[in-house]
This record gives sequence, C-alpha cells and structure tokens, in this order.
Amino acid sequence: MVVMSSLEFEPPKYARVVLELRRRIENGDYPPGSLLPSESQLVREFAVGRTTVVRALQMLQQDGWITREHGRGSFVKGRPGPAGVRASRRGLALLDRPETQPGVTVVDVGQVDAPAEVAGLLGLDGGSRVLARRALTVRDEIASDLVTCWFPPELVYGTDLDQPGPLPVGLRDHLRTVKDLRVDHISERLTARLPVGDEARLLQIKKSAPVLVMVAGMHDASDVVRFVAEVVMPGSLHELEDVYSVPD
Repeated sequence: MVVMSSLEFEPPKYARVVLELRRRIENGDYPPGSLLPSESQLVREFAVGRTTVVRALQMLQQDGWITREHGRGSFVKGRPGPAGVRASRRGLALLDRPETQPGVTVVDVGQVDAPAEVAGLLGLDGGSRVLARRALTVRDEIASDLVTCWFPPELVYGTDLDQPGPLPVGLRDHLRTVKDLRVDHISERLTARLPVGDEARLLQIKKSAPVLVMVAGMHDASDVVRFVAEVVMPGSLHELEDVYSVPD
C-alpha cells in the first residue's frame, strides 16, 4: 500500500485565498460596495505570488462575489444568490460581455469554413461558410482566454457582427435588439488539447502547454443552435476545480 503524505492533499494556494475572502464577505468584514485589499496587500498577507492572487480574484469575479474595475480595484458584490445557473458559466458570461470592456481586444473578424464540430452544431453542410469573430481577454497583463464565435450568414445579416470594431454591448443584447433573438439555453462541452494555429502566441504560452476548450451551443426556445462559441483557456490558469461553502 502506498502511503501519501498530507501535503499531497493540500488545496491549491489560490483556493485558500478564495475561501478566506469569501468567509470575510459572508461575515460582513467586507460589506457590499467595499473595496477589497489591493493585489499587493493580498500577496503580502497570504504570502503567495501575484499570479495566485490574480487567479483567486478572477474566480471570485466569475462566481459573482466581486467586480473588478481597471485601475480602481476589486469591489464586493456580496454572496451570490442561489441561482440555478452559476455566474461562472463561461457561455453565459461571454453573452453579456461588451468587447469594449477593459482587457478585451478583437483579434479578427471574417468569413471562414465552418469547423466540423461547429457545422454539426449549426446543422450546416461540411465546408459551409460562417462568420468567425475572435476576441482575446488579458487581465492584469495575463492572457486569460481566447473566444471565437461562429455565426451563420442569415444571423449576421443586418447586425454589426461582421464589423471589425468592438461591440459596445454584449452579444445577447445586440442580437435581441437587432434580430429579436432570445438565447433560451446553452449547452457546453469541456475538453483539453494542445494549442493550434496562433493560439499559443495569442495566449502567451508554449506550444506544448495544454489548453482547456469550452464549446458552447447557443440555443433558442425551439432548441435550435443559432450560433456557437469556443473559449480557449491556458490550462495553467484554469483548473477543473471549484471552491464553495457548505450550507448548514
């Protein structure tokens, strides 16, 4: 029998930061609207690296505990409500993210052959042309994710999706306003692979570094996939792990 030391079960450092900051928010030490300690202060208090603190703050933001404002800091929102869908669902998050948000850069926009998986989800024939829109997110000088959205031509017509400039509103608001399209539900699939194309360069990682890939189908109320999104994330920043409180 192999005896494992307790160190092998020690939670990642960023998880300790997340749990402690959540505890302080729940206890009222950091009330809604208050400013969290700066990254430098958290680095000193928890005796961890800056990357660890950034990862912890990203998780808190994705789960709806805080908001982060470029140049100002992190502000407390409070304990997220018991909603059925977690705020950290990336497919949902990108629907509401304006491309004018700090740290988001539109990489390219143009017509491409639909990848096989995308064509299958959209019900298109192989080789069908779709509009691909890619945007890179960099937070605190660290590339966080590369998002590609594929749209069939009939959905693009009459919208600003094919424009090279950043969209000032999220995809959900834009498509609802211009096309009267309501995204009813999202199906997500998460896999791991090595970077392809220019992903390694854009994400500032080695070509041998694994990435996590989330592919989301955006369904309307009749369960038809209207467009597809792919989020590519550096594996070193995004782990298949969650940290959450256990209710009494």
